Order: sequence, then C-alpha cells, then structure tokens
Amino acid sequence: MDTLIAWILRAIPFGTIIMYGAMGEIVTEKSGNLNLGVPGIMYLGGFAGFASAYLYENTAQNPNMVFCVALALVCAFLAAMAGGLIYSFLTISLRANQNVTGLALTTFGMGVANFFGVYILDGRTATQSMVYKTFQTKLPVLSGWGVLGQTVFGYGFMVYAAIVLAILLHVFLNRTRTGLNLRAIGENPATADAAGISVTRYKYLATCLGAGISGLGGIYYVLDYNQGIWATTGQIEALGWLAVALVIFTTWKPLNAIWGSYLFGLLYWLYQFMPTLMGFSVPGYITDLIQMVPYVVTIVVLVVTSLRKKREDQPPASLGLAYFREER
Repeated sequence: MDTLIAWILRAIPFGTIIMYGAMGEIVTEKSGNLNLGVPGIMYLGGFAGFASAYLYENTAQNPNMVFCVALALVCAFLAAMAGGLIYSFLTISLRANQNVTGLALTTFGMGVANFFGVYILDGRTATQSMVYKTFQTKLPVLSGWGVLGQTVFGYGFMVYAAIVLAILLHVFLNRTRTGLNLRAIGENPATADAAGISVTRYKYLATCLGAGISGLGGIYYVLDYNQGIWATTGQIEALGWLAVALVIFTTWKPLNAIWGSYLFGLLYWLYQFMPTLMGFSVPGYITDLIQMVPYVVTIVVLVVTSLRKKREDQPPASLGLAYFREER
C-alpha cells in the first residue's frame, strides 16, 4: 500500500505539469495553429516565474509570500504569452511554416531560459527560492485525512487549479459563442471569415492565451515539483513533448486532459515502482523502454481514432495550415 501511495504522489504532480502544457496547446490547436514550441514556452514561463520570485525575495526586506506567488504566476504567464506572440507573428502575419517555427521556438526558449537562469545564479547550477513552500502548501484540513488526504488532497494549489481550468476550458469551447467561433476557425477559417469572424484576431488571442497556460506548467515544475531549484537538466523539454503527445491522446478535449495527464504520470514512473509492486527487478536498460510507454499509448490512440473516423475525435481540419484570405 505504501508503494502504491508513493506512486500516486509522484504521478499526480508530474501529470499536472504536462496537463498545463496540454491544455494550452489544445486552445492553440483549436484555432488551427500547430505550435510545437510548447517545451520552449514552458521554459520561458518557468524561468520568468522563477527569476521574478528569486529577485523579489532577495531584494525585499520583508517579502510577502502571497504577493511573491502572484508575481511569479503573472510573470510566467506573460513571458509564455510573449513566446506565443512571436510564434503568432511569424506564422499568422508572415505565414511562416508552423512546424519549423515551433521547433525553433523550442530551441530559443530553452536557450534563453538556461542562459539567463545561470546568469542570475551567478555561475552556480542551482539555487533555492523559498516561495516553493507556499506553492507546496497543502489543503489545511483535508490533507490530514489519512490515505485519502495524502493521495487526493496532499498537493499544492496549482494541482487543483489545473483541474478547475480544464473544466472551464471545456465549458468555454463547447458552451460559449467565443469558444464555438474559435472552433469554427480551426475547422474552416474561410467559412468563419465569410461569416464575419475575425480569423486573425482569434488566432492571435488563442495562440497567446494557450502559450500563457502552457507557461504555467513551467512555473509549476520549478517552484513546486522541483522545490524552487533551477537546474539545466532538460527535464522541462521532455515534459513539453509529453504535453504535445497528451493533446493527441486526449483527442483535443480539455476534460480528457485531467485523467490522461495522471495516467501519463503513472506510466512514466512505472519503472521506479514496478519492482516493489510486481515483485521482480527491472534491468537498467529496460528503464528507457518503460518511459516510452506514454508515447506508445499515444500512437495507439492516434491509430485507433484514425481508423474509427469519428469526427469529434479528429484534429481541427485546418490544423497546421496557414490561412490566405485571398484564396477564400
């Protein structure tokens, strides 16, 4: 039982990181933009939130932790939105190739974040920001309810914020005029344009907002999951690609991102708990193969949904295609 609890406690925070990345990318892809720069955007969000919290703590005489958390979240969101704005300008206004632009944004975000992260740390590879304790604060009463309190209520506030955000995005995309307009643009921008919907404005807003949401995954990784430590290990990049895979796994539905992200977390950490749970040891060379399981599951889901050809499980029809109004 203790091993199972430890597995869940490891999987849920891990899944929350990729849930933020996936939800942001779902919003972006619903507009028809395929942004493969999610890892770089998460880097930008993680660095901006970490740097703002670190500098505030080290310059203020009596730092207020609530203000510090708010500052970190806002800075992470804005920095990630800036990355989304760069992508939007290149792909929407200049009509650059979306795949190449996204990959370039990943490299750019990772390079900028690591360069300035080490610069702020004055040559050290890692430091610790005390604001992480506020991020990790558990629900005061519920977290003490034995096993249930540990596994369900024993996390920081951003875990529950991610669930609420997924529900709000579901309502937004399926129950509001703005959300339905956004989906219409992703399916057929020419028809939406003819109906009087501003394709360019919706694409810009959706891409920047989606990037901002993805950036929250970066700040959650640094100031909660990684306990306020900035390290140049490349882990955020790996999580960003898992977030992109999760978008496909969830068939572009925010609600599916909730359980899908936790499932990815369980599968990713399976290698660490398999020896105790199943009673046999795992050779070291098998570890990497086990960590591939989330990607393999995504491929299986992609194949199955493609064969079933249910329209509601397919990506937006104009995903990855630049819109030329002159060709309408």
